Amino acid sequence: MSEKHCVFFLRVHLVFITRYRRGVFTKQILDDLHEILAKVCTDFQTEFVEFDGEDDHVHLLVNYPPKVAVSALVNSLKGLSTRMIRKKTIRAFAKNYGAVGYGHQATLLEVAAARPLKFFDNTSSSKKLHTEHPDQGWLHRPRYPSPP
Repeated sequence: MSEKHCVFFLRVHLVFITRYRRGVFTKQILDDLHEILAKVCTDFQTEFVEFDGEDDHVHLLVNYPPKVAVSALVNSLKGLSTRMIRKKTIRAFAKNYGAVGYGHQATLLEVAAARPLKFFDNTSSSKKLHTEHPDQGWLHRPRYPSPP
C-alpha cells in the first residue's frame, strides 16, 4: 500500500473471543459477522484480507494505513458487530447467556425485587428510614453497645 510520499505494509491479526469462551457462533452468525466486519473495514479505508471463525472466536487479518489508529478500528469492529449480531440473533444470545437482559443489571433487579428491606418515606419532612417489620428489623438494633 502507498500514499503520496511513503510506502507501507501494516498488518494486524485480531482475535475476538466470546464471553467465557462460550460457543455461540453458528454458521449463519459467522457469515453475518464476515459482512459486518468487511463493511467496517471499508469505512475505515482498510483492506479486509482474511476472516475465519469457530463457535467461540473469530480471526481477522487486516491491512491498514498509518493514519488509522488500531484501537479505533478495534473499537468499531467490536462495537458495531456486537450490536448488529445481537439485533439479528438475540435468541441465540439469550439461550446461552440467560435472559435477554443478562448481566449486572438483571442481577440487581432480581435482588431488589426479592428483598425489599427498606425505603425512604418522602412524605415526611424528616425522611426517616422504615422497614417492613419495625419490631423485628435489623435496622433498629444499635450498632454498638451503649456506653455505661
